[in-house]
Amino acid sequence: MSAPLEGVKVLEVGNFIAAPFCTMQLADLGADVVKIERPGVGDIVRSTGPFIDGESSPYLLINRNKRSLSLDMSKEEGKAVFAHLAKEADIIVENLSPGAMARLGFTYESLSATNPGLIYVAASGWGESGPYATYPGLDMIVQAMSGLISITGEEGRPPVKVGVPITDLVCALYAALAAVTAYHVRSITGKGQLIDVNLFESGVSLAVWEAGKYFATGEIPQKLGAVHQASAPYQAIAAADGYFCLGAPSAPTWRSLCEVFGLTELIEDPDYIDNPHRFANRPALIARIESVAKTQPAAHWIDELQEAGVPSGAIRTYDEVFSDAHLKERGFFVTAPHTKIGATTQIGSPMHLHDTPPQIRTAGPLLGEHTSEILTAAGYSQSEIKELLAHGVVSAI
Repeated sequence: MSAPLEGVKVLEVGNFIAAPFCTMQLADLGADVVKIERPGVGDIVRSTGPFIDGESSPYLLINRNKRSLSLDMSKEEGKAVFAHLAKEADIIVENLSPGAMARLGFTYESLSATNPGLIYVAASGWGESGPYATYPGLDMIVQAMSGLISITGEEGRPPVKVGVPITDLVCALYAALAAVTAYHVRSITGKGQLIDVNLFESGVSLAVWEAGKYFATGEIPQKLGAVHQASAPYQAIAAADGYFCLGAPSAPTWRSLCEVFGLTELIEDPDYIDNPHRFANRPALIARIESVAKTQPAAHWIDELQEAGVPSGAIRTYDEVFSDAHLKERGFFVTAPHTKIGATTQIGSPMHLHDTPPQIRTAGPLLGEHTSEILTAAGYSQSEIKELLAHGVVSAI
């Protein structure tokens, strides 16, 4: 086997992040992902810059390893094409607005009637049921509603969202995991199933420390900036030339940290004797540490702490991350070909399966790049394809 999901047929009807990032994971693992896109428009991300030779750079990344079928599903002929493809699909992933697929005439029930093994992943903002089900959902709105914004940033400062579209991305990863799980279940039962994943619950699921605190004490978690929710010292620390991060939540790392900073008198201090005491007395503790840390640049302390086995690291900008020597040595940044642009740089997959590794074969496709290829493989004759093209049901390049 050259790829773990080789031979798995996936249809994606998606925009933005959740469905496309989900199917990107499946495609990296070898699945044949056909991305259904509206003629002349395509995924909305296609119109989102920055652009490389007229092509959206984010689109090239999120939609790698996929084939593009430009299909107008609002037309009856387009519906017929989709239904035909769905009969042979293993997995369908969609994140259209709530009820959009049903209005087109497609539900899990209707599609599974002709394809009992179908795995149908519906990714939405709020889920398929509940009072919020019909609300439009965007990542930042869900970050607000899920509590993430309430704990992000510094106390007394304006609201700050997580820098990346975290609820979109986590929902996509849950969707991919659920799809692969359902595929395994199907190998035993022969039956597919409906999968309901959403941004809201994905966001709330990340609150492991916050839920632990609230369910145990009733205390409402607050903004802590670059401070850990329950451990100290575990945060950003001011050095002579700026901030760096360190974490010493265990007894051995705490002792080593004190030795590095020359604060050995704190090791047996009753105020800092264990992690709960250190966290309760965190402001005074951090003041002691920073009084020493500010005498040397961050790089000095990072070297000393890492040598002593204390987790620490620089606060990097992305230009530094994307040129990181460790990531380069591990081959994390790769190039993938694109029909129009040529070689494009891609972030690699963090899933290092040694025997069947993910493969990044192509950058995101041109709109309709594979329309004729996909329809031919599905059994359509050249005359039928020409008729679909003539009626504007599909487009191709």
